[in-house]
Amino acid sequence: MTPITIYDIAREANVSVSTVSRVLNDTAPVRASTREKIMSIIEKHQFQPNALARSLIKKETGTIAIILPDITNPFFPEVFWGAENEARGLGYTFFLCNTAGDHGRESEYLSILREKRVDGIIFLGGRINLQNCPEEMAQELIEMGKRQPIVLVNGNLARSGFHRVYTDEAAGAMQAAEHLLTLGHREIAFVGGLQKMSTTMVKVKAVQKKLQEYGLEIPKERLRLGSFSIDDGKRLMSELLEQDNPPTAVICVNDYTAIGAIKAAINHGLSIPNDISIVGFDDTPLASAVIPELTTVSQNTYQLGKLAVDVLHELINQGKPRKQTILQPQLVVRQSTGPVSR
Repeated sequence: MTPITIYDIAREANVSVSTVSRVLNDTAPVRASTREKIMSIIEKHQFQPNALARSLIKKETGTIAIILPDITNPFFPEVFWGAENEARGLGYTFFLCNTAGDHGRESEYLSILREKRVDGIIFLGGRINLQNCPEEMAQELIEMGKRQPIVLVNGNLARSGFHRVYTDEAAGAMQAAEHLLTLGHREIAFVGGLQKMSTTMVKVKAVQKKLQEYGLEIPKERLRLGSFSIDDGKRLMSELLEQDNPPTAVICVNDYTAIGAIKAAINHGLSIPNDISIVGFDDTPLASAVIPELTTVSQNTYQLGKLAVDVLHELINQGKPRKQTILQPQLVVRQSTGPVSR
């Protein structure tokens, strides 16, 4: 049996195809009697509009994409969770692109998404977090932005003009440093992250700025950069603890490295927070699952995803949302920090 089409519906109702389209998509007023007649025929034939046909009529696919660098890092699924829930409520489906931190994969996905004609893109991590993004990579994304709306989350491209949704990470890092200073800590270290990543250096500079208010600094030997993983957190923390004068407190680039730091401290026979205090960043679900529970900085990850979709939805519908949507971080104090003991 040949499937019924929108043209068959129009023929049987003795109306134009555009009238049937307006009823299906509710894009313009249709006389009540005509609408009732069309809906009756649709119900009789149990007609299901073809998604591709609808996209050709509306010039939309009802699909948006999210490009992120590491689906195994709890921060990114939390952002995605907020984005997906908001998108579903607005009638979108999601195309999830996990690049594994590979800029080449980012380019591949951008090409695929252009072919798929997604309505818009949310971009996290990768090239938008590089301190100095290569011109060709920046231009590739800028050219893509001329075709589809793009919203950047916790990142930026200089002179790109993209809409951004981000947490004030510098303010969060300063909150973490202030917390430790208030507890009496003066020997403070920073662990994790990469020097080439803006998300790392924003935090490092903010901590240094707060310490300078107290006449202090992070000496070179206590700035231990590496990556964002648990293993590197463990390795870098071990290096700190094997120094002649180890710190009394450590601020980590994210919760993953903080968990590695906790493991290393325990392996060295230290009690947390009696012997050393540790602060994470992101407030992922792991922060309250680890023992001791981790003091960390909340980036409002769910809200980041939700607001990114809201901004993208406005752009798709030719709205004019604000260029920058900034969320304020919040220090979440748990068991891994306490007063200095030495």
